[in-house]
Amino acid sequence: MDGPKLLDEREKALVHRLARAVGHLKSIKTMVENGRDCSEVLIQLAAVKAAVNNTGKIMLESYIKENITSAVRNGDREALEKVKTVIDTFVK
Repeated sequence: MDGPKLLDEREKALVHRLARAVGHLKSIKTMVENGRDCSEVLIQLAAVKAAVNNTGKIMLESYIKENITSAVRNGDREALEKVKTVIDTFVK
């Protein structure tokens, strides 16, 4: 039976970024529960949104690098279409 997958440094960095965003989002929830000013909450929400988007960009870049090269090399139109779908979904 296989054990848990060990993360490489890039994956660890992504997990760390996401954990920080989750912690930040929890603090925003507390801000709302405590009746903090909407402008303060919106600023913090913008920070979380940027953190999540930046993490997504890093992941998308990695996904493209890993999948485009082999798909083009092998003429795999299905894989190229999947990459296009992932990009379309991410940029919505």
